[in-house]
This record gives sequence, C-alpha cells and structure tokens, in this order.
Amino acid sequence: MSEPVYLTPEGRDELQRELDDLLHVRRPALAKKLKEAVAEGDLKENADYHDAKEQQAFIEGRIQHLENILRSATIIQNNGGSDEVRVGSEVTIVEDGTSDEETYMIVGAAEANPREGKISQRSPIGAALLGHKKGEKVRVQTPAGEVVFKIKKIK
Repeated sequence: MSEPVYLTPEGRDELQRELDDLLHVRRPALAKKLKEAVAEGDLKENADYHDAKEQQAFIEGRIQHLENILRSATIIQNNGGSDEVRVGSEVTIVEDGTSDEETYMIVGAAEANPREGKISQRSPIGAALLGHKKGEKVRVQTPAGEVVFKIKKIK
C-alpha cells in the first residue's frame, strides 16, 4: 500500500483549481485544436496534430494524477498551539553557529515548494524536525553534510 498523501486545506484548494482548469479550460481547448488538425487532412506530417496529441497525453495524465491525490488525501489542519513539530506545523529554526532564522511549513510531498517555504515531511529537514519540541536541537543529514538546527518556534 502507498504512503498517505497529506494536504493542507490551501494545498487541496490549489490542486482543485488546477484540476478544474485542466477539465474545463485546457482539455476543451485541446479537443478543439485536435479537431481542427484532423480537418486539415494528412496526419502523418501534421505537426499541429502531433503536438496536440502530446499535450493531450500530458493533460490526461495530470488530470488522473490530481484526481488520485484529491481522492486519497488526508487534509491536515494546523490548529496552532502544538508543542511538537507535526505535518501542518510552521517551524522557525536557526542553524547552529548562525543567527539567520528560517521558517518552514511542514507539508505533504504533493504540495511541497521550498521556494514558498513549504517542505515535505519526507525531506531531510522535514523528516528530522517531526516530533521535536521548541528549544531542541535536531541533526539533519544533508547532501553537504550534517547540519544542526535549533527549533525556535512552532505554530
């Protein structure tokens, strides 16, 4: 059996918006493009037709992927006030020897986006932080070597 998929309510809404766009905007537009390409005749050398078929395969695959995630996802709520890091927590950490604070939200892999401060509970930092409390030091094995973080705040 596969691992559970975790989504925040915002992550679920974002994936639902993408699915709606694929189903109600992009798929119908692509169907029209395919119909027009077929009407042009000889499909063997019709670049528009082949491009549209590739896009169709991608869109159908993405639709199926999003539907599977949304159907099986466990929605996580961050009700605040937890004294230990869990999926849905917003955690502020500082690397040992520095004063630069970094804040991350621990989310499921389906909505992880490090540029937005959302890291997966399966990422090295996310996995290492789970279950720890404010004030604790956590060792994280990264590609650059071991790093020690202190948990400053959990929301």
